[in-house]
Amino acid sequence: MMIRPIIFGIVLAFFSGMLYYNLKRIFSYLQIAKNDNRTDNPGRRIIHTLKVAFGQTKIFRQRFAGIVHVGIYWGFLVLLFLASEAVFQGFYHKFNWSFLGPIYPVITISTDFFSLVVIIAVTFSFLRRFVFKVKRLQGDRHETLDAIIVFGSIFIIVSSLMIEKSSCYVLGTLPESSFCPVTLALTSIIPVSAANIIYEISWWVHILAILLFANYLPFSKHFHVYTSIPNVYFSPEKIPNKVDRIDFEQEGVEKFGVVDLDDLSWKSIFDSYSCTHCGRCTSVCPANLTGKELSPREIIVQIRERTKEAAPIMLKMKQAKDSGKEYIPSEEEQKILDKKFVGDYENIDALWQCTTCGACMQECPITIEHVPVIIGMRQSLVMMESNFPQEIQPSFSDLENNGSPWSFSPTERADWAEGTGIKTCAESGDFDILFWVGCAGSFDDRAKKISLAFSKIMQKANINFRILGQEERCNGDVARRAGNEYLADMLIKMNIETLNRYNVKKIVTICPHCFNTFKNEYPDFGGNYEVVHHSEFIMHLIEEGKIRIKPNLKNDLKLTYHDSCYLGRYNQIYDAPRFGLEKIVGKNLVEPKRAKDKGFCCGAGGAQMFLEETKGKRVNIERTEELLETGANCIAVNCPFCMTMITDGVKAKDKVDEIAVKDIAEIILDNLED
Repeated sequence: MMIRPIIFGIVLAFFSGMLYYNLKRIFSYLQIAKNDNRTDNPGRRIIHTLKVAFGQTKIFRQRFAGIVHVGIYWGFLVLLFLASEAVFQGFYHKFNWSFLGPIYPVITISTDFFSLVVIIAVTFSFLRRFVFKVKRLQGDRHETLDAIIVFGSIFIIVSSLMIEKSSCYVLGTLPESSFCPVTLALTSIIPVSAANIIYEISWWVHILAILLFANYLPFSKHFHVYTSIPNVYFSPEKIPNKVDRIDFEQEGVEKFGVVDLDDLSWKSIFDSYSCTHCGRCTSVCPANLTGKELSPREIIVQIRERTKEAAPIMLKMKQAKDSGKEYIPSEEEQKILDKKFVGDYENIDALWQCTTCGACMQECPITIEHVPVIIGMRQSLVMMESNFPQEIQPSFSDLENNGSPWSFSPTERADWAEGTGIKTCAESGDFDILFWVGCAGSFDDRAKKISLAFSKIMQKANINFRILGQEERCNGDVARRAGNEYLADMLIKMNIETLNRYNVKKIVTICPHCFNTFKNEYPDFGGNYEVVHHSEFIMHLIEEGKIRIKPNLKNDLKLTYHDSCYLGRYNQIYDAPRFGLEKIVGKNLVEPKRAKDKGFCCGAGGAQMFLEETKGKRVNIERTEELLETGANCIAVNCPFCMTMITDGVKAKDKVDEIAVKDIAEIILDNLED
């Protein structure tokens, strides 16, 4: 046994050195990316990491797959005790953790149980991928081979450990306090005469499998074994609900948006290291599910591919520049650098199919941030290359000239309010609340009815409110999500100037896009206001007794409710819109299959309202069909864009005479007591 420590010491040093070298090499590539402060609120980040990374809460969003993965993950965490024990035994073969006293039996029975759990979970994972062929798990030949290597490695690591411990049982070398019933059951297959050699072989197989597996991971899509926990730590507690501001006045800035790796934040590259290729993001993407090219997973995968190919060259150039020198790439290296990330790695058409609904980020078990990268690439296409779908050009022009994405004169913004007694801020500056009507609520004939309905509710509740009228401009959401940050910057600054001139403190709006922009993005520009969506405002009016709802005693109204992405998924407002509806219909409020944080996009977000779907099924048709399946005779919405998309969907399905589509304000107004 004296030779083992020497051989093991050499083997351990070799593999540890290799692992250190490769990890250092890979993480050094983060230096080429942009800085991004991800270290604030450490306490909250730790709690988030414990919940998501260790507790695996997001994994369980798909129940069966979650159970399988958790079996492997928690099993590996528990097995670390025996793995560390095996490492120490390489230097001293009698080492064990029995000196921990009463904790040791708990460790041994836990590791014994989880060894069996891991074996079963790996078997199910193999079957799901290669026998049942779950669609989101399928990949190219490289990914298939990678999965076989990983599954095989885990199986060998755990099974060799169980055989090793069974041999120890036969040899009588396990501490008396150990308790391993599963391993004990395997002793029947271990001959006493061969127990010693079986132990020695299984120990070496176990150790070598661990070391080889650890060194293989940096080259595998399962690199997330190392990166997923820190990736969760450096992620926001909730999915990012804003576009980061670009400072156009900053000197020396020559490009905007994401052109290549050095335009990404280091977190985006770290996301690509952490991606497990599980496909959960793509499996919930509205564009992908309706037959379009967009795959959120592929975007993250391609960032890693570009990193592997170009980052070593970029790093050499950066290091040379930092030391006052110049690195001249070789001809082959220059060919790599000449490639464009947007175009050569990422499909440009796919980028314009994204609705920015956030479902990909909501579903990702390790909190990868897909949408900010997509918007960053749109920014470079729009502001650096003027390369964008031509059908959105009129909206850009109208936003610049008219302050709205439509060709209406600003002087018509308050026409919907004629004869209602509603005053503008210019007419009377004495008010408590500003009703931000929004472009749709001002100009779209159907959305004007929502503006009127909500205004009547506020008037019934004696709310002292005003509107801006012709002084109101688009909040900037459409321009920002379409990548035209320069235009959005102009609109936002003009709006803030107007709002501050009237000393606005509180804003209420019928549009979730306006709500999200004012609440989460305007503070970056110095615009700090209390922002409330009209669904929340109505709920508070009901709770405070300022308006009273009469229940639908005839029981002839059966409602279903469509969650808008920018109110629900981005701002976690799910109960407020349902509050008043339930007061009216009670149990006659039926949920579609995909609801709340699993809700499905209407298809209008991310500037899709002003673009055309040229491939696959229309997203709004997919969603409308799902809402119709509930059997409801009225579909409730909380967003003017959703109103347009779902109404068009109902028309396309020839259900206009049977199914009504109404905003919650209209439904509430129809059921108020006099």
